[in-house]
Amino acid sequence: MAQYFSTGIPTQVDDVPEHLGARVSELRKARGLSLRALANAAGVSSSFLSQLENGHTNASVSSLRKVAAALHLSPAQLLDSSEAHTAGVLRAHERPTLPLEGGEKFVLSLPPLRNLEVYAGVFAPGASTGQSHYVHGNSQEIFVVTQGSIVLELGDETYTLHKGDSIEHLSSVPHRAYNPFDETAEVMWINSPPTPEETTDL
Repeated sequence: MAQYFSTGIPTQVDDVPEHLGARVSELRKARGLSLRALANAAGVSSSFLSQLENGHTNASVSSLRKVAAALHLSPAQLLDSSEAHTAGVLRAHERPTLPLEGGEKFVLSLPPLRNLEVYAGVFAPGASTGQSHYVHGNSQEIFVVTQGSIVLELGDETYTLHKGDSIEHLSSVPHRAYNPFDETAEVMWINSPPTPEETTDL
């Protein structure tokens, strides 16, 4: 019988389950990573990773930890095949935060990104994305108000959006959002494809 720490990590190489290779392959593909990209991120060789995925070799505890970290998972999560269909849960208190002027913007889609980039935002009364309009890439962007009301300046147009309203535009069009109302507003930004890193802004 396999021996485990309280974290669910095997204590011996022989205890690593047989499904590990298939699990690594499925998670790698779900994240849009090549074999070489994951190997580089994990600090292991491509040949080792290929053999692991095909069930021709086993992983040491050290290698297991490296591969799990490169997939943004804990070793225990990597071993749990019940989560093979997801990249994992992002808890609200663990979301990376970007500051707004009087509000906050939360990352909902962790790298490596594939087809979507998603953020949530909270605008206190008087808060905004900044005094200036901004652009980022040339993606399809959907801006959704999930609570309260918000004003979106898009090019030369101004739109007042209320709870449940949404608007679609290109992220290359200068835009700015602000909350002139007395109630806190909550919003979501959805971009496809994700913004190129060199142009990422608020």
